[in-house]
Amino acid sequence: MSAPSSAFTGKIRAPRESDYARIADLAGQLSYPSTPDEISQRLDGVRDSPDHAVFVAELENGEIAGWIAVFVYRTVEADVRAEISGLVVDEDHRSQRIGERLLTRSEEWARERGCATIGLRSNVIRDRAHAFYERQEYRHVKTQKSFRKQL
Repeated sequence: MSAPSSAFTGKIRAPRESDYARIADLAGQLSYPSTPDEISQRLDGVRDSPDHAVFVAELENGEIAGWIAVFVYRTVEADVRAEISGLVVDEDHRSQRIGERLLTRSEEWARERGCATIGLRSNVIRDRAHAFYERQEYRHVKTQKSFRKQL
């Protein structure tokens, strides 16, 4: 990670098709290797949904430095809330308030949809990310195991 040259002064916006390769790159930094085609298919699946959003952080030079995905989480057992499904800032652009700006935009989006709460899940090994979320007033509320079955 390089030392930050300054605070983020770019913009937060919806992704464009030309961003897909960079989004895939960043997904790899999050330990989810992806191709631009896979990103395209995934975004096609949520693009027109009012309950899903993806935002990218674009630097002044046009480079995508991070992205966040958020969705409305509806269950029988709990009130509706927003859930962040992914957040990554390029390792060369961390500590420039990019993650903070992405979180803020997602929180605004959640409020616009009537959500009073927003949550996220973070791998237990991501200590730096946990400290970041706590600085953003997120609090650790649950530890659990994740199960999956291949269909």
